[in-house]
Amino acid sequence: MHPTLPLLQATDFLTLRRRALDTLQVNLGYRCNQSCLHCHVAASPQRTEMMDAATVDLVLEVLRVCQVRSLDLTGGAPELNAEFRRLVRAARALGVHVIDRCNLTILSEPGHEDLAEFLAEQGVEVTASLPCYSLERVDAQRGEGVFDRSIAGLQRLNALGYGSGALVLNLVYNPQGPSLPPPQDKLEADYKRELFAHFGIRFNQLYALANMPIQRFGSTLISKGQFQPYIKLLKDNFHAENLDTVMCRSLISVDYQGDLYDCDFNQMLKLPAQRRHLRELLTENGVGDAIAVAQHCYGCTAGQGSSCGGALAA
Repeated sequence: MHPTLPLLQATDFLTLRRRALDTLQVNLGYRCNQSCLHCHVAASPQRTEMMDAATVDLVLEVLRVCQVRSLDLTGGAPELNAEFRRLVRAARALGVHVIDRCNLTILSEPGHEDLAEFLAEQGVEVTASLPCYSLERVDAQRGEGVFDRSIAGLQRLNALGYGSGALVLNLVYNPQGPSLPPPQDKLEADYKRELFAHFGIRFNQLYALANMPIQRFGSTLISKGQFQPYIKLLKDNFHAENLDTVMCRSLISVDYQGDLYDCDFNQMLKLPAQRRHLRELLTENGVGDAIAVAQHCYGCTAGQGSSCGGALAA
């Protein structure tokens, strides 16, 4: 895989500083049951990096001491970590809002047949990847059979009350290639119309995310000679008003070893935050710390903006 950091480090992106910590985004490991072309983590079934029990304990201590409002669990497939359910239960017992970034196919993996019921029982918000409402496009991006398994997973979540009541179900869209996402509100209306008409599926919100020119997607751009044109596209569509609400201002990303990054993308590039490890958050809150930036930061500020919660200008 082509390295992308050397192409991103020289940047004219503006200086940003941290505000009060609202969300702890924890990557429980890079192992996944899928290998998606757009994956900025380069996750796959062959990856072995997984958070251990002692680091999970430290996550819980930080949640308690720092009174963090939200715990955002990601991976890989975060549910493949043996500590996933213990962490969810303990965080919910602290009154923390928990988000599971679920790829949907994990719900039908052997050994995870009761996962959907567990998420519902714990009141976990599910943010699920579904890059299109078309079988052909989803399978092209994520692998053969993924669309049908994803639809089955969504129907199962709906049957448990997700998407139509107190249980929140959000979907995530990524473009297939080096282009900006279309307007989120229009795309959400299309998703809701098509998924309900063909499959009876309901969900709360659609998050339209820009693809980041890092890891697997960035390497593909380099191979096709599209890397610099994509960076130019992002820079040409920069909107300064998005700087106020980019996720790195109030979220911090934690890798499987407990090391800290200003966002999940910086984690994949190994660009550390000013506070280097979870332990430091127990004594220093990080407010005012400088945020590590590079050229990929234009991906979060281009057009309508892009964050883990979707478009910034929606």
